[in-house]
Amino acid sequence: MKEFAMDIQLNDAWNKMITRLESWVNQLIINLPNIIIAIVVFITVIILSKYISKLTLKLLSKSSLQKSMKNVIAKLVSILVIAAGLFLVLGILDLDKTLQTILAGAGVAGLAVGLALQGALANTFSGIVLSYIKQIKFGDWIESNDFEGEVIDIDLRAVTIKQPDNNLVYLPNKLVLENPIKNFSSTSQSRVILNCGVGYSSDLEFVRDLVQQTIVDNFQPVEDKNDVIFLYKEFGDSSINFQTRFWIDSTSALQVAKAKTEAMIFIKKAFDKNDINIPFPIRTLDFPKNFSMLKEDENK
Repeated sequence: MKEFAMDIQLNDAWNKMITRLESWVNQLIINLPNIIIAIVVFITVIILSKYISKLTLKLLSKSSLQKSMKNVIAKLVSILVIAAGLFLVLGILDLDKTLQTILAGAGVAGLAVGLALQGALANTFSGIVLSYIKQIKFGDWIESNDFEGEVIDIDLRAVTIKQPDNNLVYLPNKLVLENPIKNFSSTSQSRVILNCGVGYSSDLEFVRDLVQQTIVDNFQPVEDKNDVIFLYKEFGDSSINFQTRFWIDSTSALQVAKAKTEAMIFIKKAFDKNDINIPFPIRTLDFPKNFSMLKEDENK
């Protein structure tokens, strides 16, 4: 009897499962046109969002907004179009009740997602702020969070900079916004600072005039000696040290480094022509007069 009752229960469960599957298949067949229409609409919305994003960028190209801000606005418009398309697809599939349930749970879900994605949301908000301010924009040479390079992109996640060695660094927007930013491109010129030293036997006035004239002769933005700052800094251990400063028409740290290299070459050639010595550190050892005699006594 128990086995017979077990068989009856299994048959009932099987029949219910078959009935449910048939019901699902029938519903699928009935709703197949709506499903096809929903898929077509969703694909159309995706394509339309890309087109609208490009159109938004084209319209914003005539405005005075930064390029990064234009990209952010275009992405937000694209997201809004896709969101509207999703609501339309749910309506086509007759999932209004599901939509109401989603909207009802959006508050709770939004709170949970907000707590879980605090860092991502902070980076998104910081990216919008960075895209709006004018202190940092595409093409600027900046230094932030101990990294230096050219800004090539600002999106909703990170600021991308290209370093002098051509490596890319992705700095989270939050860190860039909360920490100091040194923008080398805030002016149209950069200053080159070069430190050197000459021997104590050198004519200091002649050295000063020679260095200033060398800079004037080899760097076009420098018009006369008054544009070159020459300062003697200290009496060093082996040399009298000086510092020279001048401006170049560039905001790139790489160009500053190249100008400094060229200045070193020109100054070294000028010093060689005029027999001016750039001394290297020297250590003099003083020995007692009877040092050799002491050494011989020890050997005995």
